[in-house]
Amino acid sequence: MRILISNDDGYFSKGINVLYDHLKSMAEVTVVAPDAERSGSSNSLTLDRPLIVKQAPNGFYHVNGTPTDCVHMAVTGLLDETPDMIVSGINHGANMGDDTVYSGTVAAATEGFLLGIPSIAVSLVNESGKGYYHTAAEVVAKLIQHIHDKKLSEPMLLNVNVPDCPMAELRGMTVTRLGKRHKAEPVIKAMNPRGQTVYWVGAAGPAADAGEGTDFDAINQGFVSITPLQTDLTHYQQLDRVRDWLNS
Repeated sequence: MRILISNDDGYFSKGINVLYDHLKSMAEVTVVAPDAERSGSSNSLTLDRPLIVKQAPNGFYHVNGTPTDCVHMAVTGLLDETPDMIVSGINHGANMGDDTVYSGTVAAATEGFLLGIPSIAVSLVNESGKGYYHTAAEVVAKLIQHIHDKKLSEPMLLNVNVPDCPMAELRGMTVTRLGKRHKAEPVIKAMNPRGQTVYWVGAAGPAADAGEGTDFDAINQGFVSITPLQTDLTHYQQLDRVRDWLNS
C-alpha cells in the first residue's frame, strides 16, 4: 500500500512527523507538504508563479505552495506511482463545522479525492494543549486498514477530528454531520510600527449548531468524529426556485 501524507502546518510540524512515524510500518509512505504554515488556505492552487520542490534531510518533500499544490503536484507528476490513499494532518487544532470550508488540511484531502483517491483529513482537537498526536495517528491507522480491507467501489473523503487524550480514554468512534458556527468575531484593528492601520482576521465564532449527531457534539462527548464529505456544491432544493425566477 502506498500512502501520500500532506498537511497545512508545514513539513516540520509535530503532527505530520508523528503521523509518518506511525504509518511507515504499514505502508510505503511519502510526505509532500508546504514549506511553511498554510492554515486557512482552503483549496487554493498557485497559478501566478512556478513552484519549487525541495527534499529535507529526513526525506520529506516540501513545496513553496499550498496544501492543494502539494497533493496535486505529487499525484500528477512528482510521484512515479499513484498513491492508494492520501492522509492530510495531523492538524494542530480542530477542523469542524464551517472550519472545513477554510481548512488547508481538509483541502489537501479534498484534492486527493478529486483526483480519485480515498482521502482522510485528520485533526487533533487540542484545546487543552496536551498534544496526544499518537492517539490521532493510531485512529488514522485503524481507518486506513478498514478502508483498505473493504476495497471501496468509489473514493471516500473523510474528515476526522480526534479528542486530545490518551487512546484508552476515547469513548469510541462515531459518524457525524458537520455542525455550524456563529459568524466569526470582528476583525482586530491595530497599528504597525510605521503608523499604518492593519487588520487581523478575528477568531472563529462559537458553535451555533452543536446538537446530537454533529462533529462538535461527538468531540464534547469524548468520541472521534468521522464525517464523510462531498464536493458537490449544488443546492438541489433551490433548483426549482431559480427555474421559476427564469420563467416568470
